[in-house]
Amino acid sequence: MTNFISPDELKAMLSDGGELALLDVREEGAHSQSHLFYTTPMPLSLLELLAGSLVPRLGTRTVLVDAGGGFAERAAAKLTDMGYRDVACLKGGIAAWEAAGYVLFSGVHVPCKAFGEYVEHHYDTPHIDAEVLQAMRDAGDDLVILDSRPMDEYQVMNIPGGIDCPGAELACRVHDLAPDPGTTVVVNCAGRTRSIIGAQSLINAAIPNPVVALKNGTMGWHLAGYELERGQSRMAPSPSADALVKAQACAQAAGQHFEVARIDRATLAQWQEEAEERTLYVLDVRDPSEYAAGHPVGVANAPGGQLVQGIDEWCGTLGARVVLVDDTGVRATMTASWLVQMGWDVAVLEGGLDGFEMTTEMPRRGPAGIGQAGKNEISPTELAARIAADDVLVVDLSPSREHDKGHVPGAWWAVRARLADSLPKLPHKSLLVLCSTDAIVARLAAPEASQLTAMPVAVLTGGTMAWREAGQDLETGLANMADERDDTWLKPYDSDSNVEDRMRAYLTWEVDLLQDIERDGDHRFRLFL
Repeated sequence: MTNFISPDELKAMLSDGGELALLDVREEGAHSQSHLFYTTPMPLSLLELLAGSLVPRLGTRTVLVDAGGGFAERAAAKLTDMGYRDVACLKGGIAAWEAAGYVLFSGVHVPCKAFGEYVEHHYDTPHIDAEVLQAMRDAGDDLVILDSRPMDEYQVMNIPGGIDCPGAELACRVHDLAPDPGTTVVVNCAGRTRSIIGAQSLINAAIPNPVVALKNGTMGWHLAGYELERGQSRMAPSPSADALVKAQACAQAAGQHFEVARIDRATLAQWQEEAEERTLYVLDVRDPSEYAAGHPVGVANAPGGQLVQGIDEWCGTLGARVVLVDDTGVRATMTASWLVQMGWDVAVLEGGLDGFEMTTEMPRRGPAGIGQAGKNEISPTELAARIAADDVLVVDLSPSREHDKGHVPGAWWAVRARLADSLPKLPHKSLLVLCSTDAIVARLAAPEASQLTAMPVAVLTGGTMAWREAGQDLETGLANMADERDDTWLKPYDSDSNVEDRMRAYLTWEVDLLQDIERDGDHRFRLFL
C-alpha cells in the first residue's frame, strides 16, 4: 500500500537534519520543466539501474515526486520490491507543492547552478566580458584561457586558443600553464557555473596570477559575435613535480580555510561498517582516463569539476557522508572545499589510493546480473531478415539523443515507463522487438511489454551496439516517435533552431536562480568570508 505525505510534511523533512532521498521519477526532460529544488532525477524507466548507486542504503527515508499519472506509485512499488523500507510519495506531486505556496524550479542540476550564482554574488568573483577578452587577445596580452569542462564538451566548441582543463584539474595544472605570476588566467565553461567555480577555485588556492571568469562562457562569446573553435583536443598536461608541490600547498591552505575534514583508513572502515545506519558515498575524483587505468574496487568515478557541477548524478541522499579520494590530495581537497560550502558532510581520505585493492574493470549500472539475456532474444542477422520481410515491429528504448544519432532502420522510439500509452498507437506485427543501447533496458521492459500487447515480444541481443558492430545499416533522425521526447534535457546549443534565443534564456535563467533560492529557503549553502 502506497504511503503519501503532504507538501507541508515534506517541507519540514527538508529542514529537520535527517537523511532524505528526494527523487523525481519522471524523465529528465520532464523533470527539467518544473521540479522541487533538491529533487534528484531518477526516471522510472531507469530505476533498477540507478537506485542502488543514488540511494545505496535501503533504510533511507525516501520521497518520490511526479506530476501525476501514477509514476511515483509505480516507482514506490518497485523500490519496495527491491528492499527499500521507508518510501513515500508526495501527494498531488509538483502541482500540490506549488499550490501549497512553495517554489518550483526549471532546469537541471539546479542546486549546483544556483550555488555558482551564490558564489559569484557573495565572493565577488571577478569576471570579464567577451569583448574585453577579445581586446586582450588582439593586444597580445599575456594570458591563458582554461576551459573547465570535460574534453567531450570542450570539443563541441571552445574559445580560440583555450586549453581544456576540467574544474578539479585547475589547481593542479595551472602552475605549469601560467608560471609567470603576471599571466592573466581566464576560466570559461559553456555558460556560467563552471566559469565562476573554476575561477574562484584558483583564487581560493591563492595562486599569484590575476584570475577572472569569462562572463557567460562560450555562449556569451558566441552571442558577442565571435567565432568558436570546434573539434579541438588541447589538454592541459599533467603537473610537473615542481607544480605538484605548489598545488599541494595551495590545496592544503584552501582545505584549512574551508574546514575540509580529513579521515584515515580506519575511520573510513568504521564508516563503511556504519553504512546501514548512515549513507556513505566514496568517490574517486580523478580524471576518467586515470580512473580507467586503475581505480579502487567498488569506488565510483566522479571527476571533481563535474561533481561540483552536478552532484545529483552521484549522490541522491541529502545528509549523507561523502568521502573523496585521489592520488595526491589536490583534486579531492579542492573538490571537498566546494562541497563543504554547498552544505555536504564531506571528508578527504588521507593517503589517497594507498592500500586499496585496484582494478581496471569499469563498473556497470545496477545490481550484479541485472539485464541478463533471457529466452526471447533475436540476433542482429535474424532481425535484419524479419525487417526485410516486413513482419516485425521494432521499438527503441534508448535515450532519444542516441536514437537520433543512429538506430535500427524503421524503429519507433518510445519511453519504457509509458509503453502502455505508446504501444497501442503502433502497427500490429507478428513480432515486437525491443532494443536499447546495450539491451539492458530492453530486457527490463520485455516482461512489462508482454503484459501490454498480444504480439510476441523479443529483445535484440546486445542492443543497438551489437547491431552496429554486426555491420548492419543505421538510420538517423527522429521520424518515428511513439512518445513525447521528454527523456532528456537539451542544452541551448543542441537545438536546431532559435539557438541564440535559447542561449540568452538559459543565461538569464542561471542569473535569476539567486533570487529564486532566496524565495525557496531550502538551500544549505555556507559562506566562509
